[in-house]
Order: sequence, then C-alpha cells, then structure tokens
Amino acid sequence: MNSSLPVQENVDLAPLLTLRTPAQARFYLCAQSIAEIRQGLEFARARDLPVLLLGGGSNLILVEDFDGLVLHLGLKGVTYTPQEDGSCIVRAAAGENWHELVTNTVARGYRGLENLALIPGTVGAAPVQNIGAYGVELKDTLTRVEVLDRRTFQCRTLTNPECGFSYRNSLFKTSDGQHFIILAVEFRLDRSRPLQVGYGDLARVLESRGAEMTEASVMQAVMEIRRSKLPDPKLIPNVGSFFMNPIVDCRQFQHLQQQYPQIAHYPLHDGRHKLAAGWLIDQAGWKGYREGNVGVHDRQALVLINPGQGRGSEVIELARKIQRDILQRFGVALNIEPVRVPGD
Repeated sequence: MNSSLPVQENVDLAPLLTLRTPAQARFYLCAQSIAEIRQGLEFARARDLPVLLLGGGSNLILVEDFDGLVLHLGLKGVTYTPQEDGSCIVRAAAGENWHELVTNTVARGYRGLENLALIPGTVGAAPVQNIGAYGVELKDTLTRVEVLDRRTFQCRTLTNPECGFSYRNSLFKTSDGQHFIILAVEFRLDRSRPLQVGYGDLARVLESRGAEMTEASVMQAVMEIRRSKLPDPKLIPNVGSFFMNPIVDCRQFQHLQQQYPQIAHYPLHDGRHKLAAGWLIDQAGWKGYREGNVGVHDRQALVLINPGQGRGSEVIELARKIQRDILQRFGVALNIEPVRVPGD
C-alpha cells in the first residue's frame, strides 16, 4: 500500500450515509485533490478492486458491505466570475455542500438555484440525478461539468447538452457516463432571471405570506415547506424522496382522474402528466407504516425512514412491497430514486 496515500481499511460507512444503513468499506479514501483521486484509482486498479464514489451519502443505499475502494470526493472551492451581461459564472467543486452553495448564491443576489434549497448532498452529486424541486431543475442553470475519466485518468469538460439531462436522470447514470467522476460544476446565474413560483405548495405559501417576491423570499419559502414535510436525516435516517414522481400519458391520466378526481398531478408541456408519488402512496395507506427497523414517514409518504438503523436490504424490501401495491392499485410503476449498491 502506498504509505503516502491516506487509504483506510475496514471503515464503517454508516456515519457517512444519511440512511445510516450498516455497511463497511474494505478500503476507504477521502480524496482532497485530483491527484489523490488518480492515486486512488491506481490503487484500486492495481488490486483489481471496484470503486464506489461517495459524496454526501444522501442518495445512496448500500445493501451490503463494499468489497472494494470507497472514494469519498472531498474537493473544495467556489469561484464567482461576473460577466459583462450582468450574469455570473459560478464554479463549485464537487465536495462542496449543495445547500450552502444555494444560500451563498442567494446572499449575493443571484437567481436560479433558490428553488433547490435544502436538498441534501454535495455539488458533485447534483448533476447525476439532475436534482429538481418546485418547478426547477439543475439543468436550467448548469453550463458545464468538469469530469475525470476513470478509464484514462484524463480530465475533460462536458457541456449541458452533453450531460444528457432528463427527469432525475443524466449521462452519469448510464453505462456511457458511469466512468466519469465529477470534479466541479459550473452555473450561469443572474440577478434578473424570472422567479419560478407557480408550483403547488410554493405558490400557496408565497401567496399566504404576501411578501415581496425575491430570490431570498422564495428560498425561505422552499425551506419552510421542506422542513414541514421532510424529516431531518440527523434525527430520523432517510434519503429524502425515495421514489420518482411517475409520468403517464394523457390517456392513462384521464382514466386515473375519472377514478380519483382529487389525484395530485402536474401537466407537462408535451401533454403527459407527472403524478405525485407521495399522493399515490398515501392513498394506498402506507403513510406512517412501520416494519421492523424501517418504515414510511408519518408526514410524507414519499420518504422511507430507517429509525432502527436496519440493513439496506430491509429498506429495499419495504420499497418493493410499496411498488407492487401501487402498480396493482393504480397501474402506475414507481421507480426508486436513490442509487442502490449493488444495483438490480
């Protein structure tokens, strides 16, 4: 083992995962630089070990111990570069805390990320899921992503279109992009961008307040809503929204609406409808359900919790039961949002 490389053995990963599922890493490295990332990859390659990338641990379910190298990305640094047109290019390293980045951009008066406040995790993990909330997605302001190709150890830059963004998806979740390690993300923000305030709960909260519409007031409203619905993972282990909101075609939506006139939905520009997975799960009676160590949050049915710190397999087993029930009741398939290791 390279004595200069701070690789640890048999490391407990539970404290690094917001779901707190017990799992160990055979080897663990918190890489503070691109050079250390390369060294870590070389370490794994020399021993024919699989590599698992770890950011904030807020979107990861480890079903079992990881018999390889967990590479924890600790790259830091944020730069602001004002442009002649009044916008600002913001570059944030992968290891930066996402919510702190949002609050800092809002404090500087820049718009674009305020609807994405209080989403847990790191900057580097954000493009993988194309995180989104309250009518805004990461792809709306992202301009470039700096990556390292783990096959060649070379760095390159991907433009927004090259990232292949779609709903909670991106190039980085596909076989064509899983070899990329995200090093930094770049955004273009500005002070006059139209605020996105028409989405469901957000519109209602802002209207009830009657306050001036600013990026700061929108961010505060988003934070208020998220705190009222989502449990703090420091108190109740969870990974936030566990299922993606399903998208159905117009015909299926009309059929469902005839049966369930109050069905929660959001019309899309192409005629399809995005359904609220939490509404479906709640209607099926799962909210507040407990099964041994795991369960469904009693205030938000979209959140699976792990108060007993059960194994990842217990969480997945409960998720599968919910998926089967929703498919049988509504004819709607729910997809799991967090990453599972090993996957299906």
